[in-house]
Amino acid sequence: MKTVLIVEDDLINARVFSKILTKRGGLEVLHTENVDEVMEIATAREADIILMDVSLSHSMYQGKPVDGIKITQMLKADPKTADLPIILVTAHAMEGDRENFLKQSGADDYISKPVVDHQRFVEQIISLLPQE
Repeated sequence: MKTVLIVEDDLINARVFSKILTKRGGLEVLHTENVDEVMEIATAREADIILMDVSLSHSMYQGKPVDGIKITQMLKADPKTADLPIILVTAHAMEGDRENFLKQSGADDYISKPVVDHQRFVEQIISLLPQE
């Protein structure tokens, strides 16, 4: 079974995503907003894909505040985790944000919140999962 790591500081969003992914997608779900845990899970390959909230308001890494863009840049820069698919998730859905965030972060895809079409959400994630 494939595992999705949800990096999200809003517990309600994390629960909603988790429920959609397990019930509709048949996927395992991990959740954390702790950046050290994110790095450990990614490096250990305990997740097949990461859903990364762009604006993590409480996340710190090595004493500095970081957001989802920065964490994605760090994961994409590391040869051990560079090929791990990362989907940015954000409520910032203004014109041009998608292209801007993808270019800035090196992420593989982008989903805007709130997620209304649950089936499309699941399909978007499954489409980026590494095939056996």
